[in-house]
Amino acid sequence: MLEHITLPDNLLPPVAPYSHAVRAGDFLFVTGQLSEDPATGEVIKGPIAEQTQQVMENLKLVLTHAGTSFDQVVMARIFVTDFRYYETVNQIYASYYGATRLPGRTTVGVTALAGFGEVEIDLIVYCGDRES
Repeated sequence: MLEHITLPDNLLPPVAPYSHAVRAGDFLFVTGQLSEDPATGEVIKGPIAEQTQQVMENLKLVLTHAGTSFDQVVMARIFVTDFRYYETVNQIYASYYGATRLPGRTTVGVTALAGFGEVEIDLIVYCGDRES
């Protein structure tokens, strides 16, 4: 059975027809998040550090609402419009995880993103019983 998780519009209004996350069995698939400012609904177009910080905060908001955290992330996909941002994105991304608890990851260079942001990240999260 699938469980669609959508945050209330006052937390993070969706910019398109989608669920913020979908739980399928023991896994949670978190929709790619942009640097959308929850207060305004607008995508931040400032420095890449500011955009990445907002992306990570948006992911944290979705994870918290779904009852999980970055500790359970097993895979991340990062999309950037310019690989010159790679180190900055890495530093901010890594700060949300423990030094020895990093998930698998793919980073992809793209020509454009929805909302004209410059970084987007989606996640796959394991939510099952850790002891089984």
